[in-house]
This record gives sequence, structure tokens and C-alpha cells, in this order.
Amino acid sequence: MERVWYVLHTRSRFEQVVFDGLEGKFLETFLPKITVVSKRRDRRKKIRIPLFPGYIFVRSDLNAYERLEIVKTIGVVRIVGNKDGPISVPDVAIDSLRIMVTGDNTVVTGTRLKKGDRVMVVEGPLVGVTGTFVRYRGSGRVVVSIEALGQYAAVDVPEEYVEQLPELP
Repeated sequence: MERVWYVLHTRSRFEQVVFDGLEGKFLETFLPKITVVSKRRDRRKKIRIPLFPGYIFVRSDLNAYERLEIVKTIGVVRIVGNKDGPISVPDVAIDSLRIMVTGDNTVVTGTRLKKGDRVMVVEGPLVGVTGTFVRYRGSGRVVVSIEALGQYAAVDVPEEYVEQLPELP
């Protein structure tokens, strides 16, 4: 079988752990990172973060041994695919990503949330709260609706404090 690139879904904030684990198993991996200014209130600092939070690329032919080594790596959730199996990523896409992250250009990323998406607050005083995305409010803020006791309450939080939850089957 041919060695091609696949996408791995990782636990939240485990991209570097998975990258290091796979590199330790001598597998070719790629974790595209970009430099951003930290959004902490007390200081401004440039930090490197994954371009695609929760995802990492691995090159493999997915033989039985390598597939097992990949999925049992700490932090790996699954190999991204559909009902027909894992989906490969073209080499040209990986090459393009490498060029993008090595340049000094500003890379804008993100997934736009849609009304009704299940989300969780992952930072700030409301960390751990789950709810439903309602709308963007401008200036980097979002409105999240939270249900309790059959009632709804909406909260306004910074967009970077919210992560979309995977859809339940």
C-alpha cells in the first residue's frame, strides 16, 4: 500500500502530545502551527498554536501494525474518515500548509459556528458550561444559550472561550 497523509482527531489541547508520541514511534507527522499574540489580560506574548486545534496529520499506509500504533498513541481520538474508512489528504494540500505556516503572513482560521451548534465554554469564569450557539455579537463575542430547569438563559462570552462540541450520533 501507498503511504499517504491522514488526519487524526486528538483530545482537546493534545496536539503536541500526539505529535511527540508519533514521532517517538518513527512515524512521519505534521502539526502546522501559527504564531499569534496571546490573549491573556496581564501580558501580551507571541505564542505558537496549532493551525487546526484538535487535529494533526500522519503519513502512513495504515497497515495493521501502524494503524494500531497510531490509534493507541496517547491523545488520539480517531482517524478522520467516513463509513468507507479513513480519508486521505493529498500531498499538495500538505505542501501548501507547510508553505503557509513557514511564511510571515497572517493566517486567518476558524470554523464559523452555526445557530444551534452545541458548544462548551473552555476558558474564563464560565468554564465547563455547555449550551447552544445563538449568534455572533461582534467584536469577537458570541451569545450562548444555556438550558436549565426547562428555562433558557443567554450568556455573552468571548469567541475564543467557546469550542464546538462534536455532534452526538
